[in-house]
Amino acid sequence: MIRLTKKPQKKVYTDLINLAFDTCDRFHLVIRKDMGPLDKFKDFLKQLDSSLIEVKEESEWASNILADGEKAFVYYYHTDSSAKAIILDATNSLYDWVYPQLPEDLSFFKNGKEWLATNSHEQECYILTEDKNEIDKVMNIKGIKASFRRIER
Repeated sequence: MIRLTKKPQKKVYTDLINLAFDTCDRFHLVIRKDMGPLDKFKDFLKQLDSSLIEVKEESEWASNILADGEKAFVYYYHTDSSAKAIILDATNSLYDWVYPQLPEDLSFFKNGKEWLATNSHEQECYILTEDKNEIDKVMNIKGIKASFRRIER
């Protein structure tokens, strides 16, 4: 598992997002019901319509669990070139994926499992892989600050 120790922004963010899109088959964005008007991101989400897989009401997603049965809208998307362009154009920092600027917690999935899990408002990001090639690709992103540790099973 890789834990990012410095805010990925600018070129580091771009390189990390490009790697996530190359490695993963899905990503998600979250809109919490308790954080303001639900239609605030309507225009932004519309841009991603062609990549949309499904929207679920969930109390748990890649990086967070809500208390007391609260739910959020979790939007799942394909990692295609159209979506990548929109995600890269939206911001230049991974932790900008937080209300009120953008939908929250941009996270990526490979074969149905979390690969990059972001909790934006806590400024935390984990890359959950044991694949040496993937680890090397992440750690070789110029300017990335991260620590690696084996996942105990």
